[in-house]
Amino acid sequence: MTDMIREPQRSVPVAADVDICVLGGSCTGVFAAVRAARLGAKVALVEAQGRLGGVATNGLVSIWHSLYDTVYERRIIAGLTLETAERLKKRGAVDEVDRNPHAAFALNTEELSIELDELLAEAGVRVFLHAWFAAPVMEGDRVAAICVEDKTGRRAIRAKQFIDATGDGDLCHRMGLETYTREPLQPPTTCARLGGWTTVKDREFKRVLGEHRDEYDLPRGFIWGRDVPGSDVHMIAGTRIKHTDCSDADALTAAEIEGRRQVRAMMDIMHAHIPGARLVLQALPSWIGIRETRHVKCLHQLTGEELLYGERFPDAIANGSYRVDVHHQDRPGITLKYLDGTMHYSGYDGDGESGRWRPEMEDDPTFYQIPFRSLVPKGSTNVLLAGRMLDADEEAFGAARVMVNLNQTGEAAGVGAYLALARETSVSEIDATEVRRLLADGGAIIV
Repeated sequence: MTDMIREPQRSVPVAADVDICVLGGSCTGVFAAVRAARLGAKVALVEAQGRLGGVATNGLVSIWHSLYDTVYERRIIAGLTLETAERLKKRGAVDEVDRNPHAAFALNTEELSIELDELLAEAGVRVFLHAWFAAPVMEGDRVAAICVEDKTGRRAIRAKQFIDATGDGDLCHRMGLETYTREPLQPPTTCARLGGWTTVKDREFKRVLGEHRDEYDLPRGFIWGRDVPGSDVHMIAGTRIKHTDCSDADALTAAEIEGRRQVRAMMDIMHAHIPGARLVLQALPSWIGIRETRHVKCLHQLTGEELLYGERFPDAIANGSYRVDVHHQDRPGITLKYLDGTMHYSGYDGDGESGRWRPEMEDDPTFYQIPFRSLVPKGSTNVLLAGRMLDADEEAFGAARVMVNLNQTGEAAGVGAYLALARETSVSEIDATEVRRLLADGGAIIV
């Protein structure tokens, strides 16, 4: 039996009384808050880290994928993702990559962090940084407030509607809504920024790592990277932490430490085995790059078949063209599935095999959609979700999980929460036609 202590009862001061409270300050959470605030709601946003941007900033993942369909003939994503990219362009903080399935924008994520501050300030959102969500305060089946722990102590934020953008579904889980954790989960990765990249060739980096990884206890994963715009610094993603669930506190701690160990091992290999290598470790993330933890049971689970065959939904609130991308636990590398029916397995050392996951068709879909129902938790009255805990099977999640897709779920949740507030209705009764109309009015592409 676990040893327990009992906390004394206490009164908690209310730090803010708002219409909508967003938990989680990734781009997904920020876009949810901005959308709702631009519609006239009074909004608060809670973020555990000291800055906004989630995996893009705190995790150093500096890539946004294509806003076009797979044949680059039709823009399918706009809204706050495009607006933010355009704002960053004015500062020289974006490199655009044309007609590339691997990347469309390479971001200076330090500039992105400041841009998100400005977006929220312009929208009038009350921001709580360094604030950890602790517990929901329930009144029947509704969340009346949430308690956070910050430098001031324990405080409450009261709201009429809530958006869970924590990534791990923390609010939904702690209020007792149904969640599930897949087995196996896609493994997390610790990224790093390296100076002196010009002293090491990309192929040489991968070759040498492949030859010496076992000596340094480096798992066989998948390596990719991108230069930081306007600099000689390179972001590298090549670590892999296996068999861990980062929604568990002890597992998260162990994963953070192991990820940093693997980064150092990569550096040691380069310095030991590439003559003239002068790599310098410039930055480590303040938060490991988590691909997957909990999912929340919603009114609809998006399936791989729906996604890969490009099914159209009457309540679609997001479009995407990024391929299915599943990082493996039981073997190195990743498996990619494309909307044209082809597939490719790419291993750690550049080895791989290609084929088809379905026979050829006369007309291939060129993009897929995410329905609003996959953001509405079953049994929820006043909580929507946004982000990677959306309800999707393994295959669909492999595509839907990337930032340009999840950004759109944030915008949709912000609009949905506003409509639930304005119509005084349960989130399960929100009219998706209205959500789509308001998204389009605000610059999103709705098909």
